[in-house]
Amino acid sequence: MSGSDSDFVTLQEIDSIAEAVRAKVDAKPRIGLVLGSGLGAVAEAIQSPMVIPSDELSGWPASTVEGHAGKLIIGELEGQSVCVVQGRVHFYEGFSMSRLAVPVRVLQRLGVSVLIVTNAAGGVNQSFEPGDVMLITDHINFPGMVGHSPLLGPNLDKLGPRFPDMSQAYDRELQELARQVASDLGIELREGVYFCLAGPTFETPAELRFLQTQGADAVGMSTAPEVTVARHAGMRVLGFSGITNKSSMDGTRATSHEEVLEAGRLIAPKLVRLVKGVIARL
Repeated sequence: MSGSDSDFVTLQEIDSIAEAVRAKVDAKPRIGLVLGSGLGAVAEAIQSPMVIPSDELSGWPASTVEGHAGKLIIGELEGQSVCVVQGRVHFYEGFSMSRLAVPVRVLQRLGVSVLIVTNAAGGVNQSFEPGDVMLITDHINFPGMVGHSPLLGPNLDKLGPRFPDMSQAYDRELQELARQVASDLGIELREGVYFCLAGPTFETPAELRFLQTQGADAVGMSTAPEVTVARHAGMRVLGFSGITNKSSMDGTRATSHEEVLEAGRLIAPKLVRLVKGVIARL
């Protein structure tokens, strides 16, 4: 389902989807995960999975992008009940921001209180290398700053406040836990600010130089809208970016989605270990 930002999703529609999920599986997940491009392997670690194709949930936005499977998976990971969104959708696919918020809203109504988001991102910080994992310490939501917010329109008062605070968008205690897990596992964990753009084009060299001056360490086309909604819902959020390519500030290296997917497959095992380690200690 696509549309403009006038496509405001109602509480009744969100609850209808949540009820459809409950009708298929009797579980109360505490932890939600949203998986980025090429990172679907994280879902393979789920035990006793109940898989619900997104096209079985009326009103759920269906991904049109390779590398995003379009499934909701509920099961156990490290002894915790989890719900995994495998196949996120993006603004550039033609969905309204309100529609993009549906998966996180449904997780909220299912009882999720901790959200772990992952994405594939370009490394703006020139010390980053493809294959690195970056702990997201903050983000710059560029589409949101220019008027494309998932909270645009009537506020759903039962879900959160009209003016949510974003001073700690990414939970500091969860960040420290992730650092401890990475250290224990011997995984080098980069840290930085994720810059969200609308896409779908990869950035020009001039745009990348601009992002660098604005404090960006990694850049991508997702995540910030979901985190905005999660914070509106009062969820604690932890975020990781898989660095899939080193951004070319001089235009000498081209970037492709195939490259992103291939790097994602290499990063996924590292992310699986990190995510499992964090969940085991929650």
